[in-house]
Amino acid sequence: QVQLAESGGGLVQAGGSLRLSCAASGRTFSSYGMGWFRQAPGKEREFVATMSWTGGSTYYADSVKGRFTISIDNAKNTVYLQMNSLKPEDTAVYYCAARKVYLVPGTPSSYEYWGQGTQVTVSS
Repeated sequence: QVQLAESGGGLVQAGGSLRLSCAASGRTFSSYGMGWFRQAPGKEREFVATMSWTGGSTYYADSVKGRFTISIDNAKNTVYLQMNSLKPEDTAVYYCAARKVYLVPGTPSSYEYWGQGTQVTVSS
């Protein structure tokens, strides 16, 4: 049983930084694609970033490119999302997701496993 647990959300001022973590457990993830999505109130869940578990490939939404960085620590089975230069429009619940094959960019429905989400609020 795959389990994903996000942490690291919070309240930050515009221009600040946060690092989200996603602890993955329940199997070996070597062939998996890992993703971050976000959902703001009243909006659909949207893709943020994805990375192959082996670390060879990454892909970002245009809205976060150059500001967010996805990374994986294989030893800790943890996926990170480093978020810099945060803007009020980045405010959302952020979700970690996993699927058996790395594909870009991936719709939410193509991911099999999800975490519970962590709130990120950016004040202006």
